Amino acid sequence: MAKALLGYVGGTDPRLIAEMRRLQQRVQDLESELVRIQAENDMLAAAAHHGDMVLDNVDVPQAEPALT
Repeated sequence: MAKALLGYVGGTDPRLIAEMRRLQQRVQDLESELVRIQAENDMLAAAAHHGDMVLDNVDVPQAEPALT
Protein backbone atom coordinates (compact mmCIF):
# COMPACT_ATOMS: atom_id res chain seq x y z
CA MET A 1 0.00 0.00 0.00
CA ALA A 2 2.88 2.35 0.77
CA LYS A 3 4.28 1.87 -2.74
CA ALA A 4 0.89 2.67 -4.22
CA LEU A 5 0.65 5.84 -2.16
CA LEU A 6 4.19 6.89 -3.02
CA GLY A 7 3.55 6.24 -6.69
CA TYR A 8 0.42 8.33 -6.53
CA VAL A 9 2.06 11.18 -4.61
CA GLY A 10 5.24 10.99 -6.67
CA GLY A 11 3.55 12.21 -9.82
CA THR A 12 2.09 10.71 -12.92
CA ASP A 13 3.98 8.23 -15.04
CA PRO A 14 3.76 9.09 -18.78
CA ARG A 15 3.40 5.39 -19.60
CA LEU A 16 0.43 5.16 -17.27
CA ILE A 17 -1.19 8.20 -18.87
CA ALA A 18 -0.64 6.76 -22.36
CA GLU A 19 -2.12 3.42 -21.32
CA MET A 20 -5.11 5.14 -19.72
CA ARG A 21 -5.75 7.13 -22.92
CA ARG A 22 -5.44 3.98 -25.02
CA LEU A 23 -7.93 2.17 -22.80
CA GLN A 24 -10.34 5.11 -22.84
CA GLN A 25 -10.22 5.14 -26.65
CA ARG A 26 -10.83 1.39 -26.73
CA VAL A 27 -13.85 1.75 -24.44
CA GLN A 28 -15.18 4.53 -26.67
CA ASP A 29 -14.72 2.36 -29.77
CA LEU A 30 -16.49 -0.57 -28.12
CA GLU A 31 -19.38 1.64 -27.00
CA SER A 32 -19.91 2.95 -30.54
CA GLU A 33 -19.74 -0.61 -31.90
CA LEU A 34 -22.35 -1.64 -29.33
CA VAL A 35 -24.68 1.18 -30.41
CA ARG A 36 -24.29 0.14 -34.06
CA ILE A 37 -24.99 -3.51 -33.31
CA GLN A 38 -28.00 -2.66 -31.14
CA ALA A 39 -29.45 -0.53 -33.95
CA GLU A 40 -28.92 -3.35 -36.43
CA ASN A 41 -30.52 -5.80 -34.00
CA ASP A 42 -33.51 -3.51 -33.51
CA MET A 43 -33.93 -3.25 -37.30
CA LEU A 44 -33.82 -7.03 -37.67
CA ALA A 45 -36.22 -7.58 -34.78
CA ALA A 46 -38.69 -5.08 -36.24
CA ALA A 47 -38.46 -6.68 -39.68
CA ALA A 48 -38.97 -10.15 -38.20
CA HIS A 49 -41.91 -8.91 -36.15
CA HIS A 50 -43.61 -7.43 -39.22
CA GLY A 51 -42.74 -10.38 -41.41
CA ASP A 52 -40.84 -8.16 -43.83
CA MET A 53 -37.38 -9.64 -43.28
CA VAL A 54 -35.68 -7.34 -45.75
CA LEU A 55 -32.04 -8.24 -45.41
CA ASP A 56 -30.66 -6.12 -48.26
CA ASN A 57 -29.23 -3.53 -45.84
CA VAL A 58 -27.53 -6.06 -43.58
CA ASP A 59 -23.85 -6.75 -44.22
CA VAL A 60 -23.38 -10.45 -43.49
CA PRO A 61 -19.95 -11.99 -44.09
CA GLN A 62 -19.79 -15.15 -46.17
CA ALA A 63 -19.88 -18.34 -44.15
CA GLU A 64 -16.66 -20.30 -44.11
CA PRO A 65 -16.60 -24.08 -44.18
CA ALA A 66 -15.98 -25.79 -40.86
CA LEU A 67 -12.62 -27.41 -40.37
CA THR A 68 -12.75 -31.10 -39.58
